Amino acid sequence: MVKDFVPCVHFYDQDFVDMYDRTWVWIEENWKENVKSAPALQGCLYTDKDNVISLFDCCLESLFLVYSNQKFDPCSQIDFFYANQGEDGSICANYDLTTGAPVLLTEENPLGLTLPLLPYVEYCFYHKIGNKKRLKEVVPSLEKYIKWISDNYQKENGLFSVPYSACELGNIRRHNACYTVDYNAAMALAALYMSNIGDILNDKELSFRYKRIYFSLKTRINSMMWDNESHFYYDLDEAGNRITANKHIGCYWTMMAEIPNFESADYLIRQLKDPQEFGTDNPFPCLPVSNPDYSENGEGYRGGVVPFYTYIVIKGLVKYTTSIFARECAIRHMYFILDTLHPDGEKVGEVWQAYKPCAEGPSISTDGSFTNRRRYLPMLGLITITLMIENIIGLDISLPRKTVDWMMPSLEAMGIERLSLKRNFITILSNKNLRGWEIRLESEKLYYFTIEILDEQKKKTLPIPSGKCSMLIDKL
Repeated sequence: MVKDFVPCVHFYDQDFVDMYDRTWVWIEENWKENVKSAPALQGCLYTDKDNVISLFDCCLESLFLVYSNQKFDPCSQIDFFYANQGEDGSICANYDLTTGAPVLLTEENPLGLTLPLLPYVEYCFYHKIGNKKRLKEVVPSLEKYIKWISDNYQKENGLFSVPYSACELGNIRRHNACYTVDYNAAMALAALYMSNIGDILNDKELSFRYKRIYFSLKTRINSMMWDNESHFYYDLDEAGNRITANKHIGCYWTMMAEIPNFESADYLIRQLKDPQEFGTDNPFPCLPVSNPDYSENGEGYRGGVVPFYTYIVIKGLVKYTTSIFARECAIRHMYFILDTLHPDGEKVGEVWQAYKPCAEGPSISTDGSFTNRRRYLPMLGLITITLMIENIIGLDISLPRKTVDWMMPSLEAMGIERLSLKRNFITILSNKNLRGWEIRLESEKLYYFTIEILDEQKKKTLPIPSGKCSMLIDKL
């Protein structure tokens, strides 16, 4: 069983643990190794009925496969796209696994562009796998890729104008947007993490060059796309005018990319809590309730709640010190996934690409503009594995720094067992016994553990030696 290899999570709601375990079982059932048409592809998560491997899907999968204790190689799929990178730096977004050839590109998106997630993914690889050599090896490919995007899509005003499908925002109407806020913020995010990679490699020239690109984009987005009256970022038309009809979840890429100041971020966060905007029962719909295109049935992404965007918003919230609200939203979204999988009565449930914002069940499209993908694992795993470990349980792990930070809003029975830090397996569990609340730790090698309990206003960093040990919260 795959459960014998991957980390075991503990949580006070057993349904969450079951959903985590079930996701790994589905991954194992859909994992393919030694694809004949693509010898460079050591293994891949097969999720497409048309036998197509997608760069966007592979980037999402990488963010939870890093927690598989090397059972499923998170790098293999990404390396496949590097191996097929064009001389000009281009990376085709889709390949046919039957023939190994690029999938025929659409007229609307002839160069096969998707969101520039690779620098962020490689940064996450480094902290979860600890391979600095890999970072050095992939930097040339990342630089060529970003230059290719800039050469083809960056305009004279410094902003990027891309095909709508490259934004991965489904069937949302963009109302003649020329410069989309989500893609421009995603490019700023790519530059930010390229700069961070430069810092890791101690390459000051690389770090400075991308820092300059990042701040240039950040300044343009803040000056051109931010609206002082509605306190929101908007797409721009060809003339550079803000399209206030285009109010959508893509704005929250800016928080992920650390673009708004704390005052502006506060306005954005208020709208995430407002039930007349993005604060629906199932957080967060791709269109706010106030948008005329919003639908309670979801209508694809027009009101639908999409796990990928829930992930983006939650990661943005954490950067603006709202971890408790981020955790609450992750838990609420997980409950809607569970309720859709286990509906009342005799109906058979399932998991989907998009969900309704105010009731259990998949987002429904009545006009045929969107097909909701059943058991879409690249998005499901972001919630049931990545957010489960990082935001619901609350563990922040860095293998190179040999650190595990655990932020708990309050004392709860939860934790993780047999998590691999390279060749070191660790266990961290909290529970209550006769002596009070206790954290039990087990490790094969030394690492540094930080525990922060917000309700108790306690924070402590301790070196955890090899072997077993425990700490009483009352003694902190």
